[in-house]
Amino acid sequence: MTLKTFFSYLCRPNTMLNMQNRFIKNIIFLLFLNLLVKPFWILGIDREVQNLLGDASYGTYQALFNFSYLFYILLDLGITNFNSRAVAQDPKNLSKHFGGLTEIKLLLGLLYAVVVFVVGYCCGYNEGLKLKLLFWCGLNQILLSFILYLRSNIQGLLLFKQDSILSVFDRVLAIVIMCLVLWSGWFPRERFNAIWYLQAQTIAYICTLVFALIIVLRHTEGISFKINFQFFKEILRQSLPFALLVLLMSVYSRIEPVLLERLLDDRGIQAGIYSRAYRLFDAGNNISNLFAIMLLPMFTATLKNRPDLNNLVKTAFNVIVAMAGIVMIMCVFYSQEIMQLMYNPEEAETEAAYLQRIGQYARVFPLLMGSFFCLSTTYVFGTLLTANGSLKQLNLVAASGVVVNILLNLIIIPRFFAVGAACTSLCVQLLTAFAQYLISEKVFKLKLGAKYWIHLLLFLGSIVLCTFLVKMLHINWIYSFIIAFIINVGLIFITKLLSLKQILSLVIPAEKR
Repeated sequence: MTLKTFFSYLCRPNTMLNMQNRFIKNIIFLLFLNLLVKPFWILGIDREVQNLLGDASYGTYQALFNFSYLFYILLDLGITNFNSRAVAQDPKNLSKHFGGLTEIKLLLGLLYAVVVFVVGYCCGYNEGLKLKLLFWCGLNQILLSFILYLRSNIQGLLLFKQDSILSVFDRVLAIVIMCLVLWSGWFPRERFNAIWYLQAQTIAYICTLVFALIIVLRHTEGISFKINFQFFKEILRQSLPFALLVLLMSVYSRIEPVLLERLLDDRGIQAGIYSRAYRLFDAGNNISNLFAIMLLPMFTATLKNRPDLNNLVKTAFNVIVAMAGIVMIMCVFYSQEIMQLMYNPEEAETEAAYLQRIGQYARVFPLLMGSFFCLSTTYVFGTLLTANGSLKQLNLVAASGVVVNILLNLIIIPRFFAVGAACTSLCVQLLTAFAQYLISEKVFKLKLGAKYWIHLLLFLGSIVLCTFLVKMLHINWIYSFIIAFIINVGLIFITKLLSLKQILSLVIPAEKR
């Protein structure tokens, strides 16, 4: 059973209505938990960690974290995606495949560790502290990979609630541990370092791994630990295009901090500046990415009905443009104020030095929020192409993004530093988003029309004008920000970009409306 077949089966209204309702409820529950936990981790814990470490130390940590993530696909190679489908097709496949796939995952973990350390050593990550950071980053990636593999079994068994809880369980544990480390007074703040931060995540991952393993083992019987390499070869054949896509997208989305740290001899300061501005990008991207989870089964079920598909694409794109557009434009206008709100003066730092540092963040931040807007749109057209199985086209686009990203960064970073890296990110995300739209328009014969695009531009122009006028009011910036946000949300309905009925159509089955 292919992914497309499974989701088509899941979304058939007559035969699988109860299953569809469970799926929708799980998505809402998943969104709720992630909106509750992930922003607090990124904007609370991670932000405080960088404030304690400083731009140089945190920038080095972030570069090594992103470096370890670049090779993440070696830990999976499509096994998780395949296993989720196989178990959903027949729950007996859990016991049949679990032992062999677990052994393969262990071998892939060993391969990943060797590749990361060899490449890292060759790239200059061979000093004591950097080597330790790379070890803990790599270990956490391995643990996370095993958690996602165990969750694929839980997803295949349609244990939606357990899977939703596991999706945030590691972050909740890490938040508890880091709250104790940062604010309990039990640990000396002056001795805090990135190793402690990584070790807290390691403890959380191990506990989550044990929790997930207990759930899986309760549904297995007669496990056989025997590797079937022919079976693994077949998995690779089916999953390699998707694995390649994940790898390429990881490279052009996360390589900037690595290049900043490697190309500039500044002890990671510019990578740290980039990471501070990137934090809200990351928080927003986590939410936009969940939107793609909802869209995949809907697009799959609607592919054969072109009028319905056209309407669904319009509605989904309108939601993304409304959400990401408001966030992007308001962040551009209030970039200085938001950065000052997020980052306080350091100890013994003069006001002039503080404002200069905030100004550096504020120059990078709007560019990254432009990248966030472009990336968010790919969760519509990229998901549509994924549902259709158009992985060849997606891989070509992603490969182009990697080439353009690396070439531009090699030219721009030595001259313009973190701002140059942010400009490159914006250019690459814009290029890949536009390419995915053009491919989708050709493949699916989408009929959006000039009137539709003019409508979108008028909406975005209205937000720009409204935010500009409100900011000109001589009131506290927080009040003007709230007023502008409320008016901008109202503009969604005033300009008829969306109606309440359209929004409900994305989260509530037609039979329930």
